[in-house]
Amino acid sequence: MLKDILSISGYGGLYKFISQGRSGIIVESLEDKKRMSASVNAKISALEDIAIFTETEDKPLKDVFKAIFDKEGGSAAISHKSSSNELKNYFEQALPDYDKDRVYVSDIKKVINWYNILHKYELLNFDEDNKDEKVKDEKETKTED
Repeated sequence: MLKDILSISGYGGLYKFISQGRSGIIVESLEDKKRMSASVNAKISALEDIAIFTETEDKPLKDVFKAIFDKEGGSAAISHKSSSNELKNYFEQALPDYDKDRVYVSDIKKVINWYNILHKYELLNFDEDNKDEKVKDEKETKTED
């Protein structure tokens, strides 16, 4: 689900990986579909590699998105432009054990903004993850027999 979705420092929004270029990668904005080259020197993060600090362990971003999705019954989240207190309260409802000392309001804003972008373009597909889990479980069951 999140493998080819990227965040690029210094650029708002999210980008889809298109291909490898000579001096970086070619990406396409999810918002306006414009393509651009992202330099090798740019700080690029794949959403699947991002996790949120919790009191017990780091929680992968896809799990955080799933918690928000479940909280909202499949609808969009609140605006990332809401007040700091609203954002913190909202995030705590979705992810009660998030580490309040290490997860800043700016992080919460990004996560909620990313969630809403992915929701808007119908890129939140949690069934895909369930299929992978079922295949994995079936393989483990067959190996045990």
